[in-house]
Amino acid sequence: MISYSRIREFAERMPAAAEALDRWYEIAQHATWMKLADVRKDFSHCDPVVVGSGNVVHVFNIGGNKFRLIAAIHFDFSRVFILRILTHAEYDKNRWNREL
Repeated sequence: MISYSRIREFAERMPAAAEALDRWYEIAQHATWMKLADVRKDFSHCDPVVVGSGNVVHVFNIGGNKFRLIAAIHFDFSRVFILRILTHAEYDKNRWNREL
């Protein structure tokens, strides 16, 4: 199960993202991802990124590249944790990378 709270919070702030985030959530909620290749079957533009802590997160383009959803995917436990949802401009500032 993936928590919907971050999606709800971001959609309240940015209503234009709501439909695309709901689509992402529906697909991710029913997915069985065992490796990055599985994720890319559903979301071809998902990229792994090493963040400041040294951990790897996965960045999804949302809404025609207007937004970014950053998630920790634990393939061994089939768990997805939404860490951040950002506008493209917020993402480009790269503060999120140092914070995670």
